[in-house]
Amino acid sequence: MRILLIEDDKSLCETLRFQLEKEHHDVTVCPDGRDGLDLVLQDAFELVLLDRMLPTMNGLLVLQKARSNGILTPVIMITALGELYDRVEGLDCGADDYLVKPFAYEELSARIRSIGRRSHVYDDNNIFSYADISYENQLRELTGPNGSILLSGREGRLLEVFLQNPDKVLQRLVLLSRVWGSDAPVEESNLDTYVHFVRKRLKQVGSTAGIETVRGIGYKLVN
Repeated sequence: MRILLIEDDKSLCETLRFQLEKEHHDVTVCPDGRDGLDLVLQDAFELVLLDRMLPTMNGLLVLQKARSNGILTPVIMITALGELYDRVEGLDCGADDYLVKPFAYEELSARIRSIGRRSHVYDDNNIFSYADISYENQLRELTGPNGSILLSGREGRLLEVFLQNPDKVLQRLVLLSRVWGSDAPVEESNLDTYVHFVRKRLKQVGSTAGIETVRGIGYKLVN
């Protein structure tokens, strides 16, 4: 599962990331509320773990702004504020679950599994379609008006991220995290190179779809 952890406690972030990645989750960490909101609005994650007390913007406001922008990504709030009023307020603002610090990781893991069952985020779509193309992710096969071609693993993963978020501007940070992993020692120029490769693949199959550069921000799949 692709998880965004918005938390400013470095020690807790390191612990949670280690444990979540052991369970094969892809984790992106953000220690700041405003930056966290920007990532949430990309709608590129399957779950958000959100602290309430954050620099620049508190977690409740992050959650409210995300919901008001139509983001339906499940959110588990993780916070030291555990009074009944605090829990009710968090849930009323749009949280799907509320976990009070300190907590055992086993409980968080169980709640993540519960969220997954309810929202079906563990369901793997094998075929993605957009405009005049379809992509079969297990075979890494891209099909368009002029036929089919096979993509490399990295090309396929990048295209899949775009197909999951059509017509949306995706920040470079989100693309790097989703395709290479949040901790991968990768240069940003690699992203530009693989965007170039995917553009060529779309032309090879005769598609009218393309990847638009949004200067200073990232890229967007358009038709």
